[in-house]
Amino acid sequence: MQSIVVYCGSNPGTNMKYREVAVELGQKLAARKIRLIYGGGNLGLMGTVADAVLTAGGQVTGVIPNFLAQLEVAHNTLTELHFVETMHERKFKMVQLSKGVIALPGGYGTLDELFEILAWRQLKLYQGPIAVLNVNGFYDLMLKQLDRMVEEGFLKPENRALLIVADTIDEILSEFEAFWEEVI
Repeated sequence: MQSIVVYCGSNPGTNMKYREVAVELGQKLAARKIRLIYGGGNLGLMGTVADAVLTAGGQVTGVIPNFLAQLEVAHNTLTELHFVETMHERKFKMVQLSKGVIALPGGYGTLDELFEILAWRQLKLYQGPIAVLNVNGFYDLMLKQLDRMVEEGFLKPENRALLIVADTIDEILSEFEAFWEEVI
């Protein structure tokens, strides 16, 4: 795996555990020489994970729409920073550059990105693995909703299975490595 997209909040959240996990993820990506691809901001968990990768000597590529560069304050010390016009271009560019997607806790934007990439995977428009890091049970209720969607016949079980759920970073990275070993 050469690169992984991380979706996460542009806010830090109220629980310090989220920040700690963002730092740990950044350090582990850098240690494994996996490039971080993310939304390009320097605020919240987004900025935390990027800073952790950079501090550990890793590579970071940010992708940010011009109109958000001011709102989210674009991170100017990244290895590479791409400016795009729209949110759709941002999401497309990020996954073009990646071999997998990890979602940490976040808000509407994180869920938007997560569900769009799951839909793309379901439609075979994206081929990489997708995971949520279920820090502190953050995604428990969302996962129950996905199970309800299966029960009610709106989501096929095989499509529900496209989302990897893990409590630790090491679990996700192991799942991703196994995924790519099967593909190759």
